[in-house]
Amino acid sequence: MTIVAIDPGPVESAVLEWGFERLGFMGIMPNEQMRVWLASQLNPSDSTRLIAVEMIASYGMSVGKEVFETCLQIGRIQELSDRNNTPCRLVYRLQVKQHLCHDSRAKDTNIRAALIDRFGPPGTKKAPGVLYGIKSHLWAALAVAVYAADNPTS
Repeated sequence: MTIVAIDPGPVESAVLEWGFERLGFMGIMPNEQMRVWLASQLNPSDSTRLIAVEMIASYGMSVGKEVFETCLQIGRIQELSDRNNTPCRLVYRLQVKQHLCHDSRAKDTNIRAALIDRFGPPGTKKAPGVLYGIKSHLWAALAVAVYAADNPTS
């Protein structure tokens, strides 16, 4: 099984393919380009793919335009997965924090550290590690992929 994990944003999204201990494609791209790429990767007769998307949760605070635009992107991803008969799973940030760090107060740096503890350092161009090339929002996408891989039924 391959997990296509997405950390959506209002303008661009981080996307990566996770083949259980192995990274495939990864990139941060404008949302329209991401949806075109995703559509090209989905095949209705292929049952070996799962799309895992980080979902937004409300904690009672006011939110702005960017959050709602991100919600629209998540809906577009779900629609694309439905049209291509590919399962799409929404993963909440709190689930990822609890799973990787065992603490709901974990920050991005804690999640990154937990992933490095588990898979080793990213390494260098000459000596790449499993996580070589991960940067910026790709860390969040990887965390979503790892959560989905470790928790196939939740």
